[in-house]
Amino acid sequence: MSVVYKPTQSTPKLMQTLLIIFITITALAVVIQTTILAMLYVQSKKAAARLEAMTGEIHKRAIPVLDAAGAILTDSREKLHTITENLAATSSSLRSQVERMDHTISDVIDRTRLQVIRADDMISRAMDRVEETTELVQHSVISPVRQIAGIVSGLTVGLQAFFKRGHKQEGMPQDEELFI
Repeated sequence: MSVVYKPTQSTPKLMQTLLIIFITITALAVVIQTTILAMLYVQSKKAAARLEAMTGEIHKRAIPVLDAAGAILTDSREKLHTITENLAATSSSLRSQVERMDHTISDVIDRTRLQVIRADDMISRAMDRVEETTELVQHSVISPVRQIAGIVSGLTVGLQAFFKRGHKQEGMPQDEELFI
């Protein structure tokens, strides 16, 4: 079975009504879009005007500042160049002075070390001579003095013994008894 569409009399009127409704809706949508676009255009014009006013204000204020900064940089260029040259010269001079001081201190340290070595040698030699002198005095003077003192002591004891034999006292023990 095939279905075939058979138009009726009311169909063209309905179609016309629907067509009018759709055209009206479309026209209304176009009017709304046009209104929105017109409002966007007005707003963008206002924003552009404000942006241009701000740009002009910024430009008006920035130009003197930029000119002043340029003038300061121009004036400072010579001063900065002079300061840089002075710093370089001072650094070079300071480096030279430090090197000279390092050489001087090294020389002083070396000389001091040599003097300490010389003083140590002198003190060592003096101590050796004092020891030699002490030994010499010991052998030359003290040894003969001891020998003479021993001889004198022996003679004294011998003479005492000789003279005591002749005068024996009775309550006195003899030297032999005292000798152990």
